[in-house]
Amino acid sequence: MAARKTTKKPNVSAEELTEYYREMLLIRRFEEKAGQLYGMGLIGGFCHLYIGQEAVVVGLEAATEEGDKRITSYRDHGHMLACGMDPGGVMAELTGRIGGLSKGKGGSMHMFSKEKHFYGGHGIVGAQVPLGAGLAFADKYKGNGRVTFTYFGDGAANQGQVYETFNMAALWDLPVVFVIENNQYAMGTAQARSTSTKDIYHRGEAFGIPGEIVNGMDVLAVKAAGEKAVAHCRAGKGPYILEIKTYRYRGHSMSDPAKYRTREEVQKVREQSDPIEHVRELLLTGKHATEDDLKAIDKEIKEIVNQAAEFSKESPEPSVEELWTDIYA
Repeated sequence: MAARKTTKKPNVSAEELTEYYREMLLIRRFEEKAGQLYGMGLIGGFCHLYIGQEAVVVGLEAATEEGDKRITSYRDHGHMLACGMDPGGVMAELTGRIGGLSKGKGGSMHMFSKEKHFYGGHGIVGAQVPLGAGLAFADKYKGNGRVTFTYFGDGAANQGQVYETFNMAALWDLPVVFVIENNQYAMGTAQARSTSTKDIYHRGEAFGIPGEIVNGMDVLAVKAAGEKAVAHCRAGKGPYILEIKTYRYRGHSMSDPAKYRTREEVQKVREQSDPIEHVRELLLTGKHATEDDLKAIDKEIKEIVNQAAEFSKESPEPSVEELWTDIYA
């Protein structure tokens, strides 16, 4: 039932490949800048960076259609940028300013966009999984052909609510793609020490949910797997699981020194498997772009990120009256 290998990589145009490079680079440069602002004390609270995992969300967003939904955990900045949310609004939210996408009241972990069908980062581990199934349930009820991408990590995969959700999603044939972003360390514990099975997607077999492993450092492999999963869901066949093997270069959050792994391990992944460098090489060896072309893109991206940072500094803090808006009681 469960496939072990992803489908063949799709053929993409030079324009598409360049766009994936641009999107991944935007996430990388944005997160680097967020780390700088955190170090300067301009971002408070928790801040979980997506550096190293860029190919996951860029590849899956390439497989979406207008109206598809996405929901994820607290490591969410990359998801926001990949689905088209404004970098300035994201950065201003990180700094707690009124120009932020949640008016400065959500911070790093809790941003939303009705226009982009982004239903938030969520700070409670695994809490977004049943919410994602609920979004898919609404779409099935409406019969609109939409699919929900529900992201969670290898650590969250051990939460009981994940399996309750698998059961309901399979029982009701919900159009939901469960995306396990397996960056191999959860908060700070290697998967081998926290999870009884080598591969997590197998756990869907108990509920009749098919799935597969994907190389999360290869944006084209992720896109191909995403297209296969989406086709499965749109055909009314129920949920699908993608376990995307990826790697985060930084600690769990900005407060994590990541002493549970060696610098040599991280450097080896950077040198051999970096998702952005992989696409860069494809562009250069395929003669789709020159070094000067890529330098121009990098310059453009840095300007966008710097403008977002300036906006986040200049935007005023929320007024006291904002404490009483957007609440239920």
